[in-house]
Amino acid sequence: MVSDNDVAGRPELFIEERFVDGARVVSVRGEIDHDGKDVLRSVLLSGAGAGAAPARLVVDLSGVPFMDSSGINVFVAPHQAVSGTAGWVRIAAAQEPVLRVLELVGVDAVITCHPTLEQALRP
Repeated sequence: MVSDNDVAGRPELFIEERFVDGARVVSVRGEIDHDGKDVLRSVLLSGAGAGAAPARLVVDLSGVPFMDSSGINVFVAPHQAVSGTAGWVRIAAAQEPVLRVLELVGVDAVITCHPTLEQALRP
């Protein structure tokens, strides 16, 4: 588990990684904003395109109640890293306020957003 530092009394960002059916699942809890975006980006990119097999990444946002616009590139960067391969990045279980941000800037048109983690893991 990775977490950023508690900034000015704000909740920390907790990040857990695991593998499910050959896909890397990164579960996030806390707010994705300017203070935590670099930690999350680093974790997401650490496995992008690594190894012989194409990267398959699901980002579980069920524990994220808030994300501002600074979090957008956090998801675009790993997507770009696997572009041109058979790999993919998917977003799972984004809460309504977070999904709204993703839709407003068009990330959902580039990265598939699924209502549940189980659906995001389906081939």
